[in-house]
Amino acid sequence: MRFTKYRKTLKFTYLKWNFMILLLCLFFIPSFVKFESTGDNLFHIFVNGIEVGSVDKLEEAEDMLWDARREIAAASEELVLMDVNMTYVGEEMLYGYVDDPQEVYSRIRKVLRDSIQETDIRSYTLKMDEYMVSLASVEEMRQLLQAVISKYDSENEFGVEIVQEEGRLLNVLTAQVVDRKSQQEAQEQEQLFPEAGIQSQLTELFAQEVEPEEKDFEDYDLGIMSMQFTEEVEIVEAYLPQNQLMPLEQAIEEVTKEQETVGTYTVVSGDTLSEISIKVNIPMETLVAMNDSLDDINSTIRVDQELIITVPEPEVSVERQEVNYYEEIYDAEVIYIDRDDWYTTQTNVVQQPSAGFRKIVAEETYVDDTLVEREILKEEVLMEAVAKIVERGTKVPPTYIKPISGGRASSGFGRRKAPTKGASTYHKGQDWATPVGTTVVASCGGRVSKAGWGSGYGYVVYIDHEDGRQTRYAHLSEILVSVGDYVKQGQRIALSGNTGVSTGPHLHFEILINGVQVNPLKYLQ
Repeated sequence: MRFTKYRKTLKFTYLKWNFMILLLCLFFIPSFVKFESTGDNLFHIFVNGIEVGSVDKLEEAEDMLWDARREIAAASEELVLMDVNMTYVGEEMLYGYVDDPQEVYSRIRKVLRDSIQETDIRSYTLKMDEYMVSLASVEEMRQLLQAVISKYDSENEFGVEIVQEEGRLLNVLTAQVVDRKSQQEAQEQEQLFPEAGIQSQLTELFAQEVEPEEKDFEDYDLGIMSMQFTEEVEIVEAYLPQNQLMPLEQAIEEVTKEQETVGTYTVVSGDTLSEISIKVNIPMETLVAMNDSLDDINSTIRVDQELIITVPEPEVSVERQEVNYYEEIYDAEVIYIDRDDWYTTQTNVVQQPSAGFRKIVAEETYVDDTLVEREILKEEVLMEAVAKIVERGTKVPPTYIKPISGGRASSGFGRRKAPTKGASTYHKGQDWATPVGTTVVASCGGRVSKAGWGSGYGYVVYIDHEDGRQTRYAHLSEILVSVGDYVKQGQRIALSGNTGVSTGPHLHFEILINGVQVNPLKYLQ
């Protein structure tokens, strides 16, 4: 009976103390919170799949996440890329345990740091045509462009400034070449003699009224007068991985190295192939190989004809204006006398040239190393040059076409093994195998000088042309023209055959210049 009495007392005391402890926890332990029954009210937070703690408000976790991102990004001047993916699991509880916010924040920050993918570096990219280079800083970009102009500016008189381009949405910079000496002199002049109002207007007026005196050679300032890039240089700020940035030394080597590019040269009056070879610094044999219009180094060229050449050009080109003094041997311009009754292929030298000697000051414009314009500012001739005088034709010479349609080329011009008894071992024309009766047309307009039997030629037609050349059509089966007839280019003159010394049905065709057979294929269009 006594045990039962004390047992009830102990049970009451145990419940009382548990209740008091629970109250103390509610009032004095902040992480143990009483929740209202409004749905999910305890949230277990996961960042990138890793649990970082529990909170009672989702907004609090989101704020922690963004604060941690800002803190990590602020620690670097570059662009930091990281994985950020927050998820949660919610539950509804009457009482629940939440983590210390500072501990949750620390865990979030650690997870984000561990998830950093890469750091993109603030960089600067220059793009001109197909060339693009990215460097780590504006200063490196300035040094790169300075190396481009220093190639031509041995006195280091010009510098590169990179400035912000106003009015652009993107952060775009532009590069300008500045004359350091003139810039410094202008600043010093402005400091010593500041002008304003009427004083500046009078200075400008007097400067306009002063008559310039004729300069002597020593009065000219020589050297580079101005310099600029041939195209607008734009530099764009960007964030790139380290491995996409080029070391400055490599960029300088690339941007100043000359690349071979295909260009054209337009023939001007007085040009010869040898002179063009010297001008463009390409051997004549190479010029011939590059141009289908040239057969050999003795080929005729005409004014305004365009020749393909290779031009060495750097990635970034510079235009500059120089004033230079020369003592030079010079040639007078060729004097041409036009003959309207001559063909353009006909020329005659009336007077041979003789070089002269002179002193000059010239203003010259260069693009990289190529002289593109020259103006003589002062000249003193010590020995007069004698001009070359040339008579030249103005008439366009006639053209020649293949005298048959189709046909198989069976024997070409030049040495060969005699195909049949009585045939020549040196073939003086071009043969096309074709069935008997194929239409033969005049290769060029002219007058028929022979039409009939021609021994080994069989039936043959000769046509004389206005340029002094002659064409022959042999082994014909039928002749359709008579001696004295004038025929037009492409007009029917005969039918092909197998007459004379012939190994089979074909057309034999010749072109003669000054009575000598030449390779016809070189003259056909």
